[in-house]
Amino acid sequence: MNRFFTLLLTLTVLFFSCKKETNNSASTYSLQTFKINDSSIRAIKAVNENTLIFADSKGRIGKTIDGGKTWQYTKVIYNDSVSPHFRSIAINKDTIFALSIANPALLYKVYNEKSDIVYKEEHANVFYDALSFFPDNKHGIAIGDPTEDCPSIIVTKDGGNTWCKIACSDLPKFEKGEAFFAASNTNIKIINNTAWIVSGGKKARVLKSTDMGVSWEVYPTPIVQGKESQGIYSVDFYDELNGVMVGGDYTKPEDNCANKATTTDGGRTWKLIADNQEPNYKSCVQYIPNSNAAKMIAVGKTGISISRNNGLNWKKISDDDFYAIQFITPTTAWLSGNGKVGKLTLK
Repeated sequence: MNRFFTLLLTLTVLFFSCKKETNNSASTYSLQTFKINDSSIRAIKAVNENTLIFADSKGRIGKTIDGGKTWQYTKVIYNDSVSPHFRSIAINKDTIFALSIANPALLYKVYNEKSDIVYKEEHANVFYDALSFFPDNKHGIAIGDPTEDCPSIIVTKDGGNTWCKIACSDLPKFEKGEAFFAASNTNIKIINNTAWIVSGGKKARVLKSTDMGVSWEVYPTPIVQGKESQGIYSVDFYDELNGVMVGGDYTKPEDNCANKATTTDGGRTWKLIADNQEPNYKSCVQYIPNSNAAKMIAVGKTGISISRNNGLNWKKISDDDFYAIQFITPTTAWLSGNGKVGKLTLK
């Protein structure tokens, strides 16, 4: 039996690990970092400049509504003793969905200080990596590593109340050793009815559905692949044609060969960009809003890098390590990392 309780105490963040202002040829920016003790945060939902919600490795849903000055935590406990390790989060209207990694896979629906497990899967190889909803607020999708010879994909058609797993016979086949990375909850991207998901390991490929997960097409990419640590870690699309992906090999974070690419045809073909140049391994990439697909930022344990010319050239603007980034405005983004949350302002 699962137990759920809320930490009613609003916790004030007493320590800002950094507040920097830097001026270089790429950008003037400020970075404010808030320390979140004993927490690895890879799943964030940026709501606005003052509000961020995250799900962390300790089974906590964290929230700030005052720009990071104070935080409220809701903690989920499974079977009275186990804290789920969350690396995926999505918000559908006023409801939060958080998905755990490893066995058993637990998808929680959190609303009005209550929680329900709306999907549970037990398997030795179960490992879910990312979660997202379509704009209609009814359809949602989560992806995970194979338990058979295909990706694990679960979907909802009723706003997240119930979920079912798509049969392998209705999905593309995966090669042995092909899977996903639970690095930043950004190996799914959704625009309108179209979803793109990206893989790594033995193969680094793009799976694309234009009908909310009913049917799929698969496209190869030139991203480094072949080892379980290599592949695509993050994908973003500015519109239905223009997209960018980043990744590499997390065991060789300084490598910058074949670890980033762009598409202009909706993901059918991909072209390497800035090959053997900055940036090296990255776990998340996001387009800067209102930039006509020209400006983007990538983050990872090797720092923060920005491009202002469609990814052709990049400039490192910070050595600070983060797992994920989400923009709220063209000048403001929230970030998350190991034991911290950040707020980036471009000037």
